[in-house]
Amino acid sequence: MSRFLFVVPPLVGHVNPLAAVAAELTGRGHDVAWAGHAELLRRLLGPGARVHDCALPPTDLLHRPPELTGPAAFRFLWRDFFVPLADAMAPGVAAAVERERPDLVVADQHAVAGSLVAERLGVPCATSASTSAELVDPLAGLPKVAAWLTDLLTDLRRRIGDPAAVHDPRHPPAGVVAFTTRDLVGDVPLPDGVRLVGPAVTSRPPVGFPWDRLDPDRRAVLVSLGTANVDAGARFLREAVAALAARPHVQGVVADPGGVLGDVPGALVLPHVPQWDLLARCAAVVCHSGHNTVCESLWHGVPLVLAPIRDDQPVVAAQVVAAGAGVRVRFGRVTADALGAALDAVLDPASGHLDAARALARSFRAAGGAPAAADHLVAVAARTPATA
Repeated sequence: MSRFLFVVPPLVGHVNPLAAVAAELTGRGHDVAWAGHAELLRRLLGPGARVHDCALPPTDLLHRPPELTGPAAFRFLWRDFFVPLADAMAPGVAAAVERERPDLVVADQHAVAGSLVAERLGVPCATSASTSAELVDPLAGLPKVAAWLTDLLTDLRRRIGDPAAVHDPRHPPAGVVAFTTRDLVGDVPLPDGVRLVGPAVTSRPPVGFPWDRLDPDRRAVLVSLGTANVDAGARFLREAVAALAARPHVQGVVADPGGVLGDVPGALVLPHVPQWDLLARCAAVVCHSGHNTVCESLWHGVPLVLAPIRDDQPVVAAQVVAAGAGVRVRFGRVTADALGAALDAVLDPASGHLDAARALARSFRAAGGAPAAADHLVAVAARTPATA
């Protein structure tokens, strides 16, 4: 039996893939503990999970200024959230490592405290890539931003990590488990030590949903902008609802966590939806290109209309479009007519988007998902003993 400590940020899309891997590991008799925001983790993982609470920074990522996009949004994300998050989490991660004595720390790439604290304490660490954007060097065309981030991470390492280390903490020597496949990432060079395992999926705690209100004679379309884009999404959601209203053969299911829409005739508007279960009933998805939503949709062979807002989303959207499984629209400027036209395109079997989505679904299953990730992590834990 090996002992694992999973370190995650307080972001649902970063926890869910690792939850599937943890379930696979515990099912095989391995020991798994978690370090992160306890309230969120217990909600997502259930009461049986062993959780070590970590403090959060005062910054609220869910309320980033909606006008921030591009490099400004990237700087904000790292300077004002991910780095303060690492500083805040570091004591809790260290306490968890001391208590659990894991054979391997598995840290989300954006929970940098996991990687840096592990290196300081001499514990092997592998990271998990919840988004493929970190694998394809999204800052290749922005050398000044890349240098700025390197300096930021170097200063962070001096505070909570091993100052003598030189590797990028997102790419530690024990490697990276990435929840994607070559078919989606494309033919691009990847960093050494990356293991592509495809999406890792598992059952989740039930979410109430009016299943009896789904019309079997209409094609269901999920509209979701995730949980981190509440402030930015009001206009887009209204345009999406207008596009759906003009298509009586389609039934929209709209996730509206901010409550900006109110009651919409003909559509199901809910603050939260059971996305995984719902996707099995959907003909298309309209989303912000969040990696988790994209991969779960493609796992079900569902084509997408993609409206990337910021961060990794333009990279993910470009990968889906290049693979032929979706159509991209401009988040800030799209109209109901343009959004409707994109939806018509992905719903048309003759367009090839459905075939491409189903081909990606096959590649995802062939990659192995959570079992493949578990195999890999067990092997890493066995060959990289702790030094302290």
